[in-house]
Amino acid sequence: MINFSINKAYFLQALNTTKRAISSKNAIPILSTIKIDVTTEGITLIGSNGQISIEHFISVKEENAGLLVTTPGAILLEAAFFINVVSSLPDVVVDFKEIEQKQIVLVSGKSEITLKGKDAEQYPRIQEIATSNPLILPIQTLKKIISETAFAASTQESRPILTGVHFVLSDHKELKTVATDSHRMSQKNITLEKNGDNFDVVIPSRSLRELTAVFSDDIEQVEVFFANNQILFRSEHISFYTRLLEGNYPDTDRLIPTDFSSEVTFKVAHLRQAMERARLLSNATQNGTVKLEIEGGVVSAHVNSPEVGRVNEEIDTEAVSGENLSISFNPTYLIDALKAIESEKVVIRFISAVRPFTLVPAEEAERFIQLITPVRTN
Repeated sequence: MINFSINKAYFLQALNTTKRAISSKNAIPILSTIKIDVTTEGITLIGSNGQISIEHFISVKEENAGLLVTTPGAILLEAAFFINVVSSLPDVVVDFKEIEQKQIVLVSGKSEITLKGKDAEQYPRIQEIATSNPLILPIQTLKKIISETAFAASTQESRPILTGVHFVLSDHKELKTVATDSHRMSQKNITLEKNGDNFDVVIPSRSLRELTAVFSDDIEQVEVFFANNQILFRSEHISFYTRLLEGNYPDTDRLIPTDFSSEVTFKVAHLRQAMERARLLSNATQNGTVKLEIEGGVVSAHVNSPEVGRVNEEIDTEAVSGENLSISFNPTYLIDALKAIESEKVVIRFISAVRPFTLVPAEEAERFIQLITPVRTN
C-alpha cells in the first residue's frame, strides 16, 4: 500500500513532463493512465502512447522534491484527471496514500480527495534497451539539429518514412540529419566531439518535437542508446523512448545541385518579412504561390490574387550575381526555411525556374543546406 509525501509543484512538473507521452485519444484504454512506481529510492512516473514512452524518476535525495517514502508500491491513475486534481490542491505538500481496492487518498492542507486507481500489473512493459556504450550528445546540439530539420518532414502518412528525420552517424563522429516531404528538404551535417558507434535510423519527427519539450535547457547532455526498432534518450532523471520508422530513407544527397545560374544574398529578416506580406495575399489564390523575379540585379516579389489584390515589392539584397530569372514557389516553405536559419544573412542559389533552389547560411561555415522545389505556373 503506497504512502509518500512530496512537494506539490515539483510533483506537478514531473507529472506534466510524463504526460507528454500520453495521448488523450488512445485505442488502448490503459495507455491513458500514468503509472506511479514507488520504491525506497524514489518515484518513477511512466507514460506511453505506444509510440513514445517517458520515464521520469524523482529521487528521495532530490532536495527540491521534498519526497518522503513511507511504503513502496505501484498503481495506475487516469493521467489527465489525476494531474488536474493535483494542480487544484491548496497546499505546498501533497500526501499520497493507497487504501483498499486500488483507491488512493490525496491530502493537502484541509483538502482530502479519494480517487480510484487500477492494478499496475495491467500496464504494458517498456522494451528493455541495453544501456552500454552510449552516444553522448549535448542537449543544445540535439535541439538545434531538430529545429533545423524536423519542420521539413512530411505530415502525410501516405509515405510513412518521410514523416521522420534521417539520422546517420558515419566514421564514428560525422552526424548527418535530413528531413524531406518531397517538396522541400533540410540537411545538417556536424562533427561530434565524442565518438560513437555508427548508425542509420529514421526517428519520427513528432517524437523529436516532443523530445525538445521534455528535456529542459538546464539538462547538459543526453545519452543515446539503440535497440532493434527503438531509440532511448536518457538524462539523469528522464528516459525518453521512441519507436523508429521502418524502411529505407531515400538518398537525398543526389538531390543537392552543384551548378547554379544565379545567386542572391539577403538579410534573413528582410526576406522573411517580405515573404510574410506576400503570403497574406497568396493564401487567397488558388495555387498559393509567390513569384520571385531577378532582373538586372534587382529582386522583386509578386503575387496576383484576383479575389483580394496584388503585391509587387522590391526586396533589399546584399549581393546579386548571375542570370535573370523568374521562379514561383510556396512562400510558407521559404518562411519555414528562414526561421531555421540563425545566421543574419542567407545565400540563395538558383538553377532555373523548374529546378529546386538552395538556401545556406551566409556567415557560418556550418554544413547546413535547405532545398525548395518551385511550383510550375502557366
